[in-house]
Amino acid sequence: MELKVQILGSSSAIPLSGRNPTAQFVTIASRHFLVDCGEGTQIQLRRNRIGFSRIEHILISHLHGDHFYGLVPLLSTLHLLDRQKEVHIYGPPELEKGIYDLLALSHAKLRYPLVFHPLNMKEPDLVYEDKGIKVHSFPLKHSLPCCGFFFQEKPKPRKFIKEALAKYSIPNAEIRQIKQGADWEDENGNIVPNHELTTDAPASLSYAFCTDTKPIKQLRKLLPDAPDLLYHEATFSEDLKDRAKQTKHSTAKQAAEIAQLVEAKHLIIGHFSVRYDEFDELLQEAKAVFPKTHIAVEKTTFKLQSSEKLLIELGS
Repeated sequence: MELKVQILGSSSAIPLSGRNPTAQFVTIASRHFLVDCGEGTQIQLRRNRIGFSRIEHILISHLHGDHFYGLVPLLSTLHLLDRQKEVHIYGPPELEKGIYDLLALSHAKLRYPLVFHPLNMKEPDLVYEDKGIKVHSFPLKHSLPCCGFFFQEKPKPRKFIKEALAKYSIPNAEIRQIKQGADWEDENGNIVPNHELTTDAPASLSYAFCTDTKPIKQLRKLLPDAPDLLYHEATFSEDLKDRAKQTKHSTAKQAAEIAQLVEAKHLIIGHFSVRYDEFDELLQEAKAVFPKTHIAVEKTTFKLQSSEKLLIELGS
């Protein structure tokens, strides 16, 4: 399996030429999630060749415009494309009314169902679960109520050793329990330990998305587990830490310190202030604290194939 994060936008507040507000397309265990939807997100989806039919779940962290002003235009486009399948939206409770109020201004009645899931903005919460993954929300500390999101694969079954299957003639009815870690007792009462029957399953992968927030030293307690991959906002460099504190944002150094505290394997920093034309200063500042730091720029794809192996693809 592979966990993939495609950066559609990573700028803060004001869109610029070549720099778009926050939006990411997250794929985990073949499930797809659009995370935040700043202005122009649907254009970025096209530029990244992401089919609109793949959009089933949209997560909105908070109600600052650079994180959701692209949502209603995207929903309208899905309507014009004659979508029939429902779309699930997870966001602050006030968002639902805002969506329908804006649609009403243009007398739009969507052809497809919208299913709204209000987020708990104060406590960690399970917002999505199926047989393969879980998605949790958790509160951040910003000037508006804001949530981060934690994507996690469920533990995978252990892998059967083919030779063991042939040697012991294990009934099909007992294979599932053995894959889950059980020992096996043969017809003579002999116990065969699980490690002789199976090998370890690939480790489950996880991704934490922490957008607009001041540093939270107790963040690890809000997460279900230590993330393999962490995205953390880094709006400012350390010389502007007073400005970061005033606006309830983080510096690149602070993002790296949080990555250490939550025991992340890899860090992506983004949500850069428009005052920065280049990001090397921010990258080096973070790397001095947390060496496995990477920059979130448009059309970059991060592919996590194991907790240690991260591939980075730069789009043209």
